[in-house]
Amino acid sequence: MAYAHTFKANPHWLPRQKQGDIRDIPGEDGLPFVGNTFRMLKDPVRFGRHMIDSYGPVFRNNAFGGPTVSLIGPEANELVLFDRDRVFSSEQGWGPLLNLLFPRGLMLMDFDKHRADRRVMSVAFKPEPMRHYAETLDSGIARTVAGWGNQPIRFYDAIKELTLDLAAESFLGMPLGPEATRINQAFVDEVQASITPIRVPLPGSQMRKGVRARAYLIDLFEREIPARRAGAGHDFFSQFCRATDDAGEPLAADAIADHMNFLMMAAHDTITSSATSLVMLLGRNPEWQEKLRAEITELGRNDTGGLAYGQLDWLVLTDMAFKESLRLIPPVPSLPRRAIKPFDFGGYHIPAGTTVSVSVAYTHTMAELWPDPERFDPLRFTPEAVRARHKYAWVPFGGGAHMCLGLHFATMQIRILIAHLLSRYRIELDPDAGAEWQAWPIPRPKDGLPLRFVPLG
Repeated sequence: MAYAHTFKANPHWLPRQKQGDIRDIPGEDGLPFVGNTFRMLKDPVRFGRHMIDSYGPVFRNNAFGGPTVSLIGPEANELVLFDRDRVFSSEQGWGPLLNLLFPRGLMLMDFDKHRADRRVMSVAFKPEPMRHYAETLDSGIARTVAGWGNQPIRFYDAIKELTLDLAAESFLGMPLGPEATRINQAFVDEVQASITPIRVPLPGSQMRKGVRARAYLIDLFEREIPARRAGAGHDFFSQFCRATDDAGEPLAADAIADHMNFLMMAAHDTITSSATSLVMLLGRNPEWQEKLRAEITELGRNDTGGLAYGQLDWLVLTDMAFKESLRLIPPVPSLPRRAIKPFDFGGYHIPAGTTVSVSVAYTHTMAELWPDPERFDPLRFTPEAVRARHKYAWVPFGGGAHMCLGLHFATMQIRILIAHLLSRYRIELDPDAGAEWQAWPIPRPKDGLPLRFVPLG
């Protein structure tokens, strides 16, 4: 299998930044070749706090193959994510991490091309498809969680299997069947490859595994495209295969396959992380379990034991708890971009070609924005509290043109899941469950979050 051609940067990318170009910005270069990569992977929270305490909210770092300037705080988030002047390229920011794994994914597109493909993909998230997804999610979640009672469960593993099945039903319109285990492992290999220090697919390397996983998944999607183009299915994959661009032309098969590869990863890996953190925090805060359970119970139950689609928007406390869990453990801890024009920030001039990064995770724990930041407190998200904060203080879904396209799908799935869990069970965590999390590339508990769902009396 040939890999070399996919490893090259796209021809319109700016030349690779040199350390000397940003030498006037304080920071640390780290070790030869690997920079600070291993320090970041070992303990990203400690490393980030060390850099900010030592150098302030604008600092130079060297990791994952190149120099980066980190910009910290809500003002930095707004500058980079809102990107009023089209200074920051998402394609060239994510590209060095993802170009071998998710080329042509929506995050690896910029400006007009991004807007055009996003418009085509948005058909999947209009009201009627969302109602269809809600019905699919409700029946799938009800069927699975009914068997979770009174037995030890590693929740992360269980919910990852469930979210992959649900993504397949909602977006692919088909069960994964006997290939499910291999498909899940392929997504794991792709995601893990995104942070491997070895950035080329050498034999035996994690990047090689990731590239092979991508080839397997792309082949899986491409085999289905002709039948989906000719069919009349209502699932997203089928609609996407029949959709046309502004010129009335269908998207190329390779573009469809790459979008599906990225969408399926995002639709189950990030939701898995988000669901796990919320369940863990509710297990640690039983008083909030009771508050959410009371809210759910008051709305009644449908035939599956959950809520009707029209009732989901009434889960105000559930939404606040979900937002607070995303604050404490955002599924994407930092967001890279590349400056394609020079700009000034925090008293520094930053040249074109510089890779920049904003820290979602650090902003979410700044004490000046979030008093007692380590405490789980969903009341931080009352309408009054939200209005009083900087609008870019909370950015788990990104912001601006690249705001997560599936955020409403993710929120809906979490609402349905929590309604089914709390109307049936009390969450009881094992001692020290979830005490340590792997932060990169997508947060997950190292122990899988062992717990029990105890049926309500």
